[in-house]
Amino acid sequence: MIVFATLGPGGTNHELVTRRYIAFHGLDDAQIKLVDDFDQAVDLVRRGEVDYIVQCAVHPDTPRTLGLNFRDIFVCDTFISPSKDLAILTRVDIDRPHTLGLIYPATSSYVDVSRWSELKPIASIPYILDALLEGRIDSGLVYLEYAARHADRLRIDEVIGSPDDAWIVYGRERTYREGVQACRSSPIAELLKRSAPQTA
Repeated sequence: MIVFATLGPGGTNHELVTRRYIAFHGLDDAQIKLVDDFDQAVDLVRRGEVDYIVQCAVHPDTPRTLGLNFRDIFVCDTFISPSKDLAILTRVDIDRPHTLGLIYPATSSYVDVSRWSELKPIASIPYILDALLEGRIDSGLVYLEYAARHADRLRIDEVIGSPDDAWIVYGRERTYREGVQACRSSPIAELLKRSAPQTA
């Protein structure tokens, strides 16, 4: 049985996209181990308790995950997948929000953060929701779906949508051989062929 580690808690984009990746490869028996951070995921791979890690390329821990571990934990695959739609949600009891919870710096370019006097970096979107509901922050850059679940407590200030994120799969076995490792039958290959100058 193959086990993938990715960022928890349950309900994150990391969990959603890892499930999509597993389904794409038809791995019916694969399991997901949700971790608190990617250092824990790397440790689990080294101990043989999980086989692969799935991480969003823009996650704040990505440079550390790759940079500290490239000698024995390898990039095995990359892929593109959108995630859940994002939005700025604000507590209904706050007229002028001053604090914004977000995954910093990964999502800080999605909106004009100058509207808030204080940014509160929080490790995962479900934890940002917790901070909102507990009154520790005024606004949060979170999943749009939370607005319907908590309509009596949160309002939608801005709908952001979802970028087409790049995702990285790490494992113990190196898949790179030589040259550029890319797929010549990918959609970008077709775009490049159409864009290339035609020779007579």
